[in-house]
Amino acid sequence: MALRKPEWIRVKMQGGTQQNKVNSLMSNLSLNTVCDEANCPNRMECYTRGTATFMILGKNCTRNCTFCNVTREKPEKVDPDEPENVAKAISKLGLKHAVITSVTRDDLEDQGANQFVRVVEEIRKATPKVTIELLIPDMQGDKDLIDIIIDSEPNILNHNIETVPELYDKVRPMANFERSIELLDYVKKTKPDMRTKSGIMLGLGETEEQVLEVFKRLREVDCDMLTLGQYLQPTAKHIPVVEYITPDQFNEYKEIALSMGFKRVASAPLVRSSYYAEDF
Repeated sequence: MALRKPEWIRVKMQGGTQQNKVNSLMSNLSLNTVCDEANCPNRMECYTRGTATFMILGKNCTRNCTFCNVTREKPEKVDPDEPENVAKAISKLGLKHAVITSVTRDDLEDQGANQFVRVVEEIRKATPKVTIELLIPDMQGDKDLIDIIIDSEPNILNHNIETVPELYDKVRPMANFERSIELLDYVKKTKPDMRTKSGIMLGLGETEEQVLEVFKRLREVDCDMLTLGQYLQPTAKHIPVVEYITPDQFNEYKEIALSMGFKRVASAPLVRSSYYAEDF
């Protein structure tokens, strides 16, 4: 039986002209947003503010994570016009900070690394003052591919841990906790001045001790920024919510994380990896 959502997790419906503008722009430029594909609870609010997180390399993922609403069908061909179209959208929306993520493309020889670079190049060409955050897959731990991406010098390199290692078999069966930690470690050692960021979902059955151990592991690799949010089950086919974490517990986690040395922490039930990313 599904848990009843508490009052603090219910999202107020929003809409209006700005939301319609974003939807229309994405459609006209054949772009995807992780906001829609992942069924993000904040997408109406973000669209109303004129922001969106761009999801490149199509909308079909090659992984089988049980928490994610992104579709798992045959991957699409890489669109050569996508980098320029992302840059156009950013310019037309007047963004100051752009977040670019992607589906995982294990089927591609470069796993999409070069498409990330082309997007960064087009954004810098069109809007050089915009800061860029790349939220990347694990690239199967291939350091040559990670080098391709970080050599484009994004302002922030984000890679989400998603959950505690004890739950990876249930939540991220094709991913590997240590590989993700190693990715963040490699980025920081290769580019010491590059800010790194990661995120965790709560409410999947993790213990407080396990969460704090993840904080510790992230700080051991000098991760700068952390986001914590409540997992919400997208459909009945996805892994169920085990518990709803209270706002007070999220605040407590934030204070602990800051005391451990994270420079920025966003921690609340509806926080997502790129929610108000520009404020970071």
